[in-house]
Amino acid sequence: MRLVTLPDNDVRTYQPAPKNVYGVLAAPPCTMFSFARTNAKTPRDLQEGMECVRACLDIIWKLMQVKQETAKKEIPLKFWALENPYHGFLKKFLGKPAFTFDPWEFGDGYQKRTALWGHFNEPIKNPVKMTAKAKAKAKTNSYLHTLGVKFDYLKSKDIHPEAFGKFDRQTRRSITPAGFAQAFFKANQ
Repeated sequence: MRLVTLPDNDVRTYQPAPKNVYGVLAAPPCTMFSFARTNAKTPRDLQEGMECVRACLDIIWKLMQVKQETAKKEIPLKFWALENPYHGFLKKFLGKPAFTFDPWEFGDGYQKRTALWGHFNEPIKNPVKMTAKAKAKAKTNSYLHTLGVKFDYLKSKDIHPEAFGKFDRQTRRSITPAGFAQAFFKANQ
């Protein structure tokens, strides 16, 4: 596995090594695409937002263009997916997502509607029943990724406990939900 992320790597300048790459899961920042961007100090800049999306897609395309035997009917990548919030402008650029989910549908006790575009096997959803209290908090987003605190509806389970305390709220909000990550891996291994 190779993690290409800031500050160590910038996808806009990253050059993939096309040998033996199994799949790509890309999650470009949603900062410029999010409908929640209503009180930002700087105006929305979709061109800036698309720079990272184009770079992610460029890496995927380069990996898929590796020469192969003519008789093969497969592409070099077993899967590729690009992830971003469902409620945002990226749908206007990429069209209808191939798959959508909320973290609670994979056992993580919160809501954050997310869209995936790409070529992949759909992960199997395993919803966790959310309490009325959890649903009320979810509707306000006030609870989202204050994680590191144990919530009663998470059955005392921390999600990504190693990461909390290291990152600001925005970074914590962008972390891929653990239950989804495990289900996606299982479906695409």
